[in-house]
Amino acid sequence: MKYLIVGLGNIGPEYDGTRHNIGFRVLDALAKASNTAFEDRRYGFVAHMRVKNAELVLLKPSTYMNLSGNAVRYWLLQENIPVENMLVVVDDLSLPLGAIRIRQGGSDGGHNGLKHIAQILGGQGYNRLRFGIGNDFPRGTQIDFVLSGFCPEEEQIVNERALVACDAIKAFALSGIQFAMCNYNNK
Repeated sequence: MKYLIVGLGNIGPEYDGTRHNIGFRVLDALAKASNTAFEDRRYGFVAHMRVKNAELVLLKPSTYMNLSGNAVRYWLLQENIPVENMLVVVDDLSLPLGAIRIRQGGSDGGHNGLKHIAQILGGQGYNRLRFGIGNDFPRGTQIDFVLSGFCPEEEQIVNERALVACDAIKAFALSGIQFAMCNYNNK
């Protein structure tokens, strides 16, 4: 079986290490643990890896967050992967730092990357792994917060939880969305 694992983020050095780029960070951790490198390809940076009998196509869109759906559609078609075999890794303001929530479908929660993917795919019926980035910011400063980096104490939590997210991605590919939800949500 083949799976498309999409990590959402923005390209460019000004976005490296920001909360909004947690999707890129999780995919980087997954690729590093598998000794796999990303290649600059059409609409994004792509890497291929195997987990037992599953082939994972890792995608970090280069379309910027608000146009992520263009990259997703292209690579689903390019690799002939059904939408139910896709998992989108995304930052989530409503979750505590490092919390992981895997869902089958759902709303975009105001996230522009998820919104564009739904618009391009024609619905919200795709899998996502939401990674909590915390929400300790004054009212009206949400944009500044998601585009900020993590403090040293938070970095340690993010690094540890990124590895758990990698395990959750592998569980999704090997055992399905229900198994991943039961074993990684609230853990």
